[in-house]
Amino acid sequence: MQATADSTRMDCVWSNWKSQAVDLLYWRDVKQTGIVFGSFLLLLFSLTQFSVVSVVAYLALAVLSATISFRIYKSVLQAVQKTDEGHPFKTYLELEITLSQEQIQKYTDCLQFYVNNTLKELRRLFLVQDLVDSLKFAVLMWLLTYVGALFNGLTLLLMAVVSMFTLPVVYVKHQAQVDQYLGLVRTHINAVVAKIQAKIPGAKRHAE
Repeated sequence: MQATADSTRMDCVWSNWKSQAVDLLYWRDVKQTGIVFGSFLLLLFSLTQFSVVSVVAYLALAVLSATISFRIYKSVLQAVQKTDEGHPFKTYLELEITLSQEQIQKYTDCLQFYVNNTLKELRRLFLVQDLVDSLKFAVLMWLLTYVGALFNGLTLLLMAVVSMFTLPVVYVKHQAQVDQYLGLVRTHINAVVAKIQAKIPGAKRHAE
């Protein structure tokens, strides 16, 4: 009973995150997506030029400069106009931002669920539970060695972020053409995998 409740709760959390991510990636709220996308790009471009410590320090200084300047401006304005509006950030200072025990448990359960699944999948691949799947994984790792030689981690991350915020929109606008090309690629890959399975003793029988 408890396991069912936990599973349902994690499904709800995942559904909520998935819905928010889809809204962002498909630009359903242009302003919100633009802010998130621009922030990611600015952060990643900054990390390509400066160290993580420098970027964090500069971001903190930028935020502090804005808030301190606004606080001084409002204080001077209140003194000149002889008003008593109080602290300009009073509303935000009074907001409750602490996480409840239930929220912490919810996110911890969700993280534990995905970590456990990832570990099980890695164990399955590395210990060759399915020979074909392990070979596919080996080919992927081999290709990544070439990718790693051409691009560093930050460049790959930058490309991934740009792709996440552009490819879904491109797919929606050109879905028929993209599906056609993907179908051709999938057919070619399946043909190659079938040839490999035919040459590996026991692989074809296992796949069946």
